[in-house]
Amino acid sequence: MQGDMYIAMKKAGLIKDEAPKPAAAPAPRAPAAAPPQQALPVLGDDYVDQAEQVIRDFSQEKNFRFFTTSKIRNILSMVSDLYSQVTLNNTGTLTADMQDSLRSMRVRLVYECGRERAVNDFVQRAQLLPYLQGIGNDRQKFLRFARYMEALVAYHRYHGGKD
Repeated sequence: MQGDMYIAMKKAGLIKDEAPKPAAAPAPRAPAAAPPQQALPVLGDDYVDQAEQVIRDFSQEKNFRFFTTSKIRNILSMVSDLYSQVTLNNTGTLTADMQDSLRSMRVRLVYECGRERAVNDFVQRAQLLPYLQGIGNDRQKFLRFARYMEALVAYHRYHGGKD
């Protein structure tokens, strides 16, 4: 893999850099303690208020005028495609294919962030990548994320999002 797709997959956490192999094996050491993992943010019951606050804050930035309705709706479209599959699935967990779609969505989102500064600012402010990562195989978390995206689109329009 080369170019933009490699960078996007690396940023999404799908590709890990391997450390270069040493020429000679060093003496064995005691294993180092693993760095503590930061907990991923959880989208709470107040996701509608949170979406409004994200858009309200973002609307004060200069990049808001470059973040068009079509850009935010393209992101929603990715979520909506998976949403229709998830609503048909009555189990409490997402299937392996659905989880794969989530990972692909993360890659696509990272790629779009790399293409355009306004999209990157929005994705960072709305915490879309950490929320996507935190879904795992939990159906309810995905459904809440999808409704959060819908609220972001609605408030973007309400607060003067450009066509």
